[in-house]
Amino acid sequence: MSCPKKRMLLVVILAVWGAAQPITAAETSPPQNEASFRVLVFSKTLGYRHASITNGVQAIRQLGSQNGFSVDATEESEVFTEANLARYSAVIFLSATGDVLNADQESALKSYVVSGGGFMAIHGAVFGPLACEEKWAWYGEMFCCAFTNHSSVVSATVHLEDTAHSSNAGLPPSWPRTDEWYNFTGTPRGCSRILATLDESTYVGGKMGADHPIAWCRQVGRGRLWYTAMGHTESSFAEPLFRKHLLGGIRVAAGKVRAEFSPNP
Repeated sequence: MSCPKKRMLLVVILAVWGAAQPITAAETSPPQNEASFRVLVFSKTLGYRHASITNGVQAIRQLGSQNGFSVDATEESEVFTEANLARYSAVIFLSATGDVLNADQESALKSYVVSGGGFMAIHGAVFGPLACEEKWAWYGEMFCCAFTNHSSVVSATVHLEDTAHSSNAGLPPSWPRTDEWYNFTGTPRGCSRILATLDESTYVGGKMGADHPIAWCRQVGRGRLWYTAMGHTESSFAEPLFRKHLLGGIRVAAGKVRAEFSPNP
């Protein structure tokens, strides 16, 4: 048989053999760079440092891997430039504490948010003394209130106020869980969409009375804020329901699901 005919026969045999082989999961998985969006997790601390930060970064990375988005994590303030932030659908402050950004970095973050970016804050990253960016007035305006103090780590019941909201999908209307529960000066009610409240009759340490918002969201310029005061404990980030809570927040902050931001009626 001539060489060209041998080559032709070999090609046919290989093609038939290849078609008969099963396709593995790795072959069908999309490349990492085809993720639908990207988020930046920032966890720098100049004040109190939560032991749960490591768990939080790991949990958000896992949520990204399981739900088709990419996660970059850093504690370097230098990443806060307008050009770099433009790469992300959302910026997540994970229990960042203290005065973590300088004036130029604050300006870059503000520009990013009001121009249409997403901002998500978890637990200690709320505005206030002993929390985050207490000297930056605009940061406080974003939250509509300020952290004051907290309870011990105790069990309490969270009530969903907006059960139809995109970021509450899959969560029970009454949600008992253990955490460190924050109190606030003022209230985000009236300028934010309250997603969940805390039932002060179920624990000791509440200082806000019958109306105690614990998670909320709002529009800031053309951008979006989503905040949860939960997430103090290391075990929080292993809880399936808390992970649902975080995933809903990421999707809302990133603008990847339709969500209501107007204040509750």
